[in-house]
Amino acid sequence: MDALLRLLLLDDSNTRIALLGATLLGISSATIGTFAVLRRRALVTDAVAHAALPGVCLAYLVVGNRNFAAFLLGALILGLAAAAFISFIKTKTRIKEDAAIAIAIGGFFGLGIALSRIIQNQPSGNRAGLDTFIFGKAASMLSGDATLIAIIAGTVLICTLIFYKELKLLCFDPDFAASQGWPISLLDLALMGLICLCTIVGLPAVGVVLMVSLMVIPPVAARFWTNRLAPTLYISATFGAIAGLIGTALSAVLPAPTSSLSRGWPTGPLITLVAASIFILSLLFAPKRGVVADLLRTFSLRRRIAEQNFLRTIYEALEPAADLAKPWKAADLQPASRYASSLNPHDAAPNRHLHASIAAGLRRGLVAPSPAGPTTYVLTLKGIAAAQQVVRAHRLWELFLIEQADIAADHVDRDADLIEHVLPPAVIAALEQKLTPHQRSLLGLPASPHPPPPSPLPAARIPT
Repeated sequence: MDALLRLLLLDDSNTRIALLGATLLGISSATIGTFAVLRRRALVTDAVAHAALPGVCLAYLVVGNRNFAAFLLGALILGLAAAAFISFIKTKTRIKEDAAIAIAIGGFFGLGIALSRIIQNQPSGNRAGLDTFIFGKAASMLSGDATLIAIIAGTVLICTLIFYKELKLLCFDPDFAASQGWPISLLDLALMGLICLCTIVGLPAVGVVLMVSLMVIPPVAARFWTNRLAPTLYISATFGAIAGLIGTALSAVLPAPTSSLSRGWPTGPLITLVAASIFILSLLFAPKRGVVADLLRTFSLRRRIAEQNFLRTIYEALEPAADLAKPWKAADLQPASRYASSLNPHDAAPNRHLHASIAAGLRRGLVAPSPAGPTTYVLTLKGIAAAQQVVRAHRLWELFLIEQADIAADHVDRDADLIEHVLPPAVIAALEQKLTPHQRSLLGLPASPHPPPPSPLPAARIPT
């Protein structure tokens, strides 16, 4: 409880430094990670992070003591070497990029593990602190480390602002950029350099293994909330800041569950878990691309299709009598069987859907009970207008397929069944504008497209 109170009040200077450094790291990593994801360079980030471990080890062997600046320099050199190795393999050989990335990850990380074992076997190896570079430990961050992270974060954000247009074109249409004479290779190299900087500077906080999560998960989660690049950058940076802030805070206040974790929870896994939680929430509840929203849209579409098929079935059953206000029963609709078969052609009990749609029509005011009998119904004015609208869309599309798309007349009914439910009013109006006088007479429309055509349709179907 005391640790939580100190965290909330920011009494401890180490806590302020750790929270500030992790938050800035989350913002910068998520920002440049957005371009890495769009450029399909996400796994390159993983390769750079794994290649940083042998760089840290080599820097320790050269310097002989724990020096943060030397560690970052060694990690940067080996990270750039890994990126260059992947680029060389991809461009100069027939090996695909994913295989080159796998080779780089395995080879460089294996070298790092071997070098770290050599260092651990030395008398002063325990003081190297290499375990913090594997799992991350923001609590050990010093003011100089936070200052360096702030400088890198500022550099990344300034470069993103200055070269926003170039990076946007690089990610979405590099061929067009190359045709305009832009230095695509140089831009790609600059992007990889920024990725390497963010990856290397984040190793002490998040660790080698999990640094890629802070750079990839926030942008991927942000993609569920928007389709535009600028909002994606803002949302991604926000998610990165939240992951870094909350993950570091949890690492500081959560008690160790066992004696083996006497030093508390590692920061990197907790930051990754927070970022993964944000991703799961975005996956489920994002208003445009979330799973729940998609299920609701699918349910709404199926209900609308069922309603329109139901109204069309009633219209075609009453059409021979030219009286849409005539009472009808469910049994009057069963011989047509179009409605039930369109819902589920393999259903053994199609009448169940029909009666369910009648109940839904009663609730929505499309049909009403008729005084003619207890199981007799009539279309309301709202139901008549809706039925005429869906039949008009169906027959206009039938006519378009016959006259313009050259589809056989015995196939257009099935094709029109698929498209009539999604035709917007503008398309229906455009189809009516293109009708010839003869076609307009078949549909009962005025010979001139002005004024707008009335909603009622004639009793007879279009001859096919």
